[in-house]
Amino acid sequence: MERVFATHIIRKSRECAPVWTLTTPDAGGLTKPGKVVVPSVWESHPRLRKYRGRGVYEQRIRAGGNLRLWLGGVSFRARVYLDDALLAEHYGSYTGFEALAQQIPDGEQTLRIEADIRFDADSALHVPNDYYAYGGINRPVIVEEVGQAYITRLHVTPRCTSDGWTADAAVSVRNLGDQPFHGALRLSLAGKEATEEIEIPAHETTLYGLSLDCGAVTPWSPENPALYAVTATLLVNGEAVDDLIDRIGFRTIRTDGKKILLNGQPLQLRGFNRHEEYGSFGLSAPLEAMMQDIHLMRDLGANCVRTCHYPNDPLFLDLCDETGLLVWEESHVRGFGEEQMRHPRFMEQLRQCTAEMVEQHYNHPAVFIWGSLNECADDTEFGAACYREIFALLRKADPGRPVTAALLERPGGKVYGDMDVVSINIYPQWYHDTPVQDALNRKLLEAAQGGGENKPVIVSEIGAGAIYGCHDPFGEAKWSEERQCAILKEQITAVLSHPDVTGLFLWQFADVRVSGEWARSRPRTYNNKGVVDEYRRPKLAYQVVKNIWSAE
Repeated sequence: MERVFATHIIRKSRECAPVWTLTTPDAGGLTKPGKVVVPSVWESHPRLRKYRGRGVYEQRIRAGGNLRLWLGGVSFRARVYLDDALLAEHYGSYTGFEALAQQIPDGEQTLRIEADIRFDADSALHVPNDYYAYGGINRPVIVEEVGQAYITRLHVTPRCTSDGWTADAAVSVRNLGDQPFHGALRLSLAGKEATEEIEIPAHETTLYGLSLDCGAVTPWSPENPALYAVTATLLVNGEAVDDLIDRIGFRTIRTDGKKILLNGQPLQLRGFNRHEEYGSFGLSAPLEAMMQDIHLMRDLGANCVRTCHYPNDPLFLDLCDETGLLVWEESHVRGFGEEQMRHPRFMEQLRQCTAEMVEQHYNHPAVFIWGSLNECADDTEFGAACYREIFALLRKADPGRPVTAALLERPGGKVYGDMDVVSINIYPQWYHDTPVQDALNRKLLEAAQGGGENKPVIVSEIGAGAIYGCHDPFGEAKWSEERQCAILKEQITAVLSHPDVTGLFLWQFADVRVSGEWARSRPRTYNNKGVVDEYRRPKLAYQVVKNIWSAE
């Protein structure tokens, strides 16, 4: 399932059959080809739990004409072949990409997708880290049949005016043919329509802008997450030949001094950092598990979630849109020092991931802020220049949302003045014994002196670890559930009582697997700071957090 709603009615679109043949040619793989389900991660197979190599997936498909293949996520290098013809290559696990095959004869073809998760020299973003880089086809593979021209993008920006709401749409159409394309483009939203005649030169993609006065629609908010279907339709001689459907919410987001305003009302954020991982499913969790996470976070009193440290599955974002759970989404990079940031392909790969994130997730009303470069070298001139470049990219791609970055607790940050919202990660009482208020005030003072004065502040990470079932009757031992409870209570109470903090994201919602290289500092080879474990079994801290947040 690509989305929780149909994205096409006119365009022929279907998900590939779920059972594929997987061959693993490198050491540690299967001895012969096996059958696996797509989407999934290959680590869910008991013989591939630690496999770090290449995987070759094959499936027979029946189609013809111009084929558009959409691959929602392949970890983390991908090559796509149709009957041995290379169609596309892509780097990055967490965003989708397109592969085109034109004028294919009707009949059966072999679709082959090669995935490669080796930590080679060409990989700047995917490295051993404090989470696990899974392998395989982790999101759906969609086969679409398109004509001479098809719609490639539909972005809608809502504006609140004195007369109600206006929707400004940016719609791109691609012409695959050798001749110019003549037709019309129709936009439909909230009972309103606009149509424009279009002409696209051969082999080109053209962007069109259309606006609709939608009047007194219901605004989207966490309390009332009203969603509207928006449809772009391509017509030839009045006949619909292609379409693209998405959903939007009418809402505004902006900053005002130390406040983040949604529809003009200040937000007080209480949320979790959540890795896209669920027990043995890895990052390819079923829809039911995603919704369970949302129910649990809501039960705890959360109103927001941060997608640490990469773009999330559109299905999860759809569920957040439906339930009103606000989302901080960020592009993929975590914890890099300047040497890693100087990798010759670092900025190239980060720019690609960041641009694809905004391009693909622009319409989700739940996404209220963009982030990137978690805990990287913001304390050096080179690192700060990287931050500024990504902030500029985000603002150009989406001027309507604020940008931020979660900065490490160390002193010396140089980019407080460059972000719209100041975000800081602190771990008092866990990594050091500094009183929580002292650690927080020290970082707030540095941010204010470094250009972040009179900006909203989020404590983007704070927390403590516990191994599920590990108990200390005296409540003193680290990694015990009792010690986690005591630390979280002190941390949350101190942060929420501070007048200059607009919210916090606890680290973290659920325990997650980490790379083996991190095992020395991570018992079980897991980051164990969740209030639930990897199978969503609540630790004692669950009730502590719920009691504090419910009392507000």
